[in-house]
Amino acid sequence: MNDDVRLTAWVRGRVQGVGFRWFTRAAALELGGLSGFALNLDDGRVQVVAEGTRDKCERLLDWLENGDTPGRVDGVTEIWGTPRGGYDGFAIR
Repeated sequence: MNDDVRLTAWVRGRVQGVGFRWFTRAAALELGGLSGFALNLDDGRVQVVAEGTRDKCERLLDWLENGDTPGRVDGVTEIWGTPRGGYDGFAIR
């Protein structure tokens, strides 16, 4: 069963000012079939929202946690939910 899900992840570390959102978007587009966004937060974290199949969202989460990301990831907190829709592709906000 690979129904669509919504992944919301908050990435901590040195993830602003290093191209992290751009690389996250590129990773999402490379996986294909994901929509959502990457957003810098005022507290220095990056919020990533991705909607698509659970498999692809899990692969994006794995990249966020263990991939060759720019900067330095100290930790990722995630929650899973039901897709809300309304995204046109994967955006940088």
